[in-house]
Amino acid sequence: MKLSQPDLNRRALVVCLRYALASGFIACASGTALAQEPARDADTTLERVVVTAQSREQELQEVPIAIQVINDKLIDETTAYDIQDIDTFVPGLSVTGQKTQPYFAIRGISTGDFGIGTDPAVGVYIDGVYSARSGGSVLAFNDVERIEVLKGPQGTLFGRNSAAGAVSIVTKQPGMDVEGRLRTRFGNDGQRYVDGLINTPLGETTALRVSALRNESDGWLRDAATGRDLNGDDNWAARAAFRWDISNDTTAVLSYDHENLDQLARPAIGIVALPAAPGRPPSPPDPNLYLDPRHAPVFNDVEGNEESRKFDGATLQVNHDAGWGHISSTTAWRQFDTVNREDEDGTNRRNLYLDTANIEDNRSVYQEFKFSGNNERVDWVAGASYYREQAKQTSQVNVFTDSLDTLIRNQGIAPTPDGTLFGYFTDVLGSFGVPLSLLDHRWREEMNNTADSRAYALFGDTIWKLNDHANFTVGLRYTRDTKKFSWLNGPRSAASLDATLAQIQPLIAELPPELQEQALIALAVASGDIVFSNGALEGVKVKDSDSWSDVSPRFVFDYHVDPDTMVFASLAKGYKAGGYNSLDIGAKFDNEDVWNFETGIKQALPDYDLQWNASIYKYVYSDRQAIRLDPNSAGSGVPRYLVDTSDEEAWGVDIGLVWQPTSAFTLDANAAFIDATFKDKTAPSGVDLSGQATGEPYFSFSFGGTYRWALGGGGDLALSLRHAYRGKSRCNADSVLQGDCTLSPNFDVGAAQQRTDVRLGWNDASKHWRVAAFATNVFDKRYVEGVGNYTTDVFGTTYATISAPRMYGVEVEYQF
Repeated sequence: MKLSQPDLNRRALVVCLRYALASGFIACASGTALAQEPARDADTTLERVVVTAQSREQELQEVPIAIQVINDKLIDETTAYDIQDIDTFVPGLSVTGQKTQPYFAIRGISTGDFGIGTDPAVGVYIDGVYSARSGGSVLAFNDVERIEVLKGPQGTLFGRNSAAGAVSIVTKQPGMDVEGRLRTRFGNDGQRYVDGLINTPLGETTALRVSALRNESDGWLRDAATGRDLNGDDNWAARAAFRWDISNDTTAVLSYDHENLDQLARPAIGIVALPAAPGRPPSPPDPNLYLDPRHAPVFNDVEGNEESRKFDGATLQVNHDAGWGHISSTTAWRQFDTVNREDEDGTNRRNLYLDTANIEDNRSVYQEFKFSGNNERVDWVAGASYYREQAKQTSQVNVFTDSLDTLIRNQGIAPTPDGTLFGYFTDVLGSFGVPLSLLDHRWREEMNNTADSRAYALFGDTIWKLNDHANFTVGLRYTRDTKKFSWLNGPRSAASLDATLAQIQPLIAELPPELQEQALIALAVASGDIVFSNGALEGVKVKDSDSWSDVSPRFVFDYHVDPDTMVFASLAKGYKAGGYNSLDIGAKFDNEDVWNFETGIKQALPDYDLQWNASIYKYVYSDRQAIRLDPNSAGSGVPRYLVDTSDEEAWGVDIGLVWQPTSAFTLDANAAFIDATFKDKTAPSGVDLSGQATGEPYFSFSFGGTYRWALGGGGDLALSLRHAYRGKSRCNADSVLQGDCTLSPNFDVGAAQQRTDVRLGWNDASKHWRVAAFATNVFDKRYVEGVGNYTTDVFGTTYATISAPRMYGVEVEYQF
């Protein structure tokens, strides 16, 4: 059968893709030569993307690393306010949680712990400066140029705590042209957003760039009892950058960033049907009777409900061309304070009340010197860095004596007829005519931590140009980490209760003997911590210090089959320092290591205006640190979030494609497959998870396209459509306790998720005015993202969190 020219073209591409993935990506160079050159649109040229993933400016297609780049156009198309709004379009990347307590994951690896005793597995860098704490990493997109998501260990190039990968956020720098923008958005649920920027030269050698934004919304949940809006946004940010061209060879840029976040913490949607007050639900509840949180009423009674952050940062970057090479210096200071006080019971009942608070104060400084150069045979970079972080953290549990009674009763702590403590003796006092109550008193317990961490590093990375086609890269980083850490579990705070107990104590002698004994036991229970129960260590400051050293190499061989095709293979190590369990006095863990082998291809097909990349990888993790919910069955029964370690392994595939068949139409697609399992793992609950899935879905993908219509003198229209899919979580024997899966027949946790965004915009012919209508999650897909089991066993209350509904609005922008 004779094939047409289009059939030949398609067959050539299919053969190329199959051969590349099956045999190490070698033979695609000339695969498309099977077909004759088709006619091309003379105005069609794929955008040249430049990245700094290897500490050098290089074209994306020349970098032998699996990278996905998010540019400012994609940020605008998805109306993304921060990285959490756009991660779904980056397969393999997940950013969940709250603004001040986010969880970053790449290729299924995350720490998930916001305690200052541990470090993240995904490094987040803003203009090359490391964001040590997750509480200061999810900042508003303020004049961002691009985001580089590097998958796989980046220990050699980026340093410590990038064992899973790195997210590098690059902002726009001051230029010598005058430009400005004012943009506003309005949408459903009270969305109100405005941002602006101005860039102007101040002379022949200086320039200033200033940007600011304000973001507010009412929220998309309502309190069923009070009608109060929940899940809203309220933050503003500003940035100023000053550039000075000191000479023809030397440039300095000084920047300052500020952000202020002040909003309500995430609500907890109770999924247990409650009996009439003051009745208590059974403990534990029956999952078969759980309510669907997507349709359940929401109650939020947290006193002092707050999620807030004040962030400030300053960075000085100096670059000098020395003739023989390039010298750069980066000096940075960061500080932020956060408060996150959130509901943990999902009810508005006083006898079921429990909230937790995370209060953090963080200061850090960073200094890096980098030297680089190249010639016909060698392209090298080397440097040294110093980092210091000083942090304080308070972890609180807040209850009322009414809810403590529920815990005491359910755990069998009090030797009283009805199992309660404060309620029972309130009734006893009343029977003797004493008008005092032990109920309705606030009770607070807390753990206080301090950390003083230092990190020193020396690094080098050299690309050896073996010949016109082949390069061999050798990189090495030496890191020395030192940490000082402390725990202080202070005595519980209950001022009004103590005042009442002081009045009652003289009356105990007048009680009958059997009640006297019960009262003395009750006083002993009421005088100490119940949740943070540390016995003799209560009120004692415990200190520890440790140090870790590591050498992280990387080896890369890349071969340019032709000017448009590169194949590569790499072996790289990632490292994360050891640390401490913030909530478990004296507990610590070793550093974690990961080895990753990867082979891939990056190819441009100019005749088809198409680029595609693919890689296959295999990693082995040792002592991977992860946060888990510990049932704490031997203590108070109130669970604790603790860090444990495990050995894991995974293999997977990443694929990306960009196609521009005409000057008016662009299509991109990305996909990821991963099979991640535990090699050696015992959960805090005692379950052996070895050989079981870690929870990461097998498959995720995203694709999107933009089509433009020219309107002549009327400007142009642009329609953008984007869709993302994340597969079903792979549950293991511990997933139900962790809230990643559920046994309830009424809803799924960890179900496959999809999201579709659309945007239609008009640009006037002068390119000054833009007007757009947008919608995210067009089909209003709602998902149960997780189940909170913190109070499931102690109160019989379980809560859930759900994904956001459809959001839509309009945007108007003026620029010059």
